[in-house]
Amino acid sequence: MRLHINIDHVATIRQARRTDEPDPVRAAVLAELGGADGITVHLREDRRHIQDRDLRLLMETARTGVNLELAATDAMVEIGLSLQPMAVTLVPERREEITTEGGLALEGEALDRVGSAVRRLRDAGIRTSLFIDPDADALRASASLEADAVELHTGEYANAWRPGRGAPTELGRLWRAAALGRSLGLDVHAGHGLTYENVTPVAAIPEVEELNIGHSVISRAVFEGIAAAVAGMKRIMLEARRRAD
Repeated sequence: MRLHINIDHVATIRQARRTDEPDPVRAAVLAELGGADGITVHLREDRRHIQDRDLRLLMETARTGVNLELAATDAMVEIGLSLQPMAVTLVPERREEITTEGGLALEGEALDRVGSAVRRLRDAGIRTSLFIDPDADALRASASLEADAVELHTGEYANAWRPGRGAPTELGRLWRAAALGRSLGLDVHAGHGLTYENVTPVAAIPEVEELNIGHSVISRAVFEGIAAAVAGMKRIMLEARRRAD
């Protein structure tokens, strides 16, 4: 099981003062030293956190590989094509949202737009993933577009989780979605709202091979340092998988 660390919110702190620190690229190096298997960044159209400069430097320095989250627009796909990251995850994006609030809408014009983006990226040799809600229609649509992978949106699970009670309904959705995704030939990733407290049940899902986690790790890193925070999350994930096996 792989852990990709999203470093967006290191850039969020920097942009609050429009200065040059803390540097998200330096954070990526430390995350890798802590055991991260990849680095995830979301280049938003409004550039609210990660900047183009960050991406250029990250592509030159990351040793594990970069998963670049992008909106499925022509302008953003062009950036992905020019940078040639290890993977591009297509995500929904609204200017007024604080964080990504749900999965891609894969129907009608939106399905055509996402399909076009997937084809362009795939033809350039870039691995593609779609950020979707854990439901059967979205999974079947993703398979029809011939994406390499899906990232299951775990936000509803995270919102429903409570200490000692968990979130059995939402967790069940994730288990079923992961199994269906694998049966459709998709690699299955998961992420959004995962923390040190709620990650264990998700990490135990056998079909999930990658987690993308950012805010919780960066929050702990304020007190512990990034390398230690990443190592701590990785231990929890691997222990969950060991017990599941």
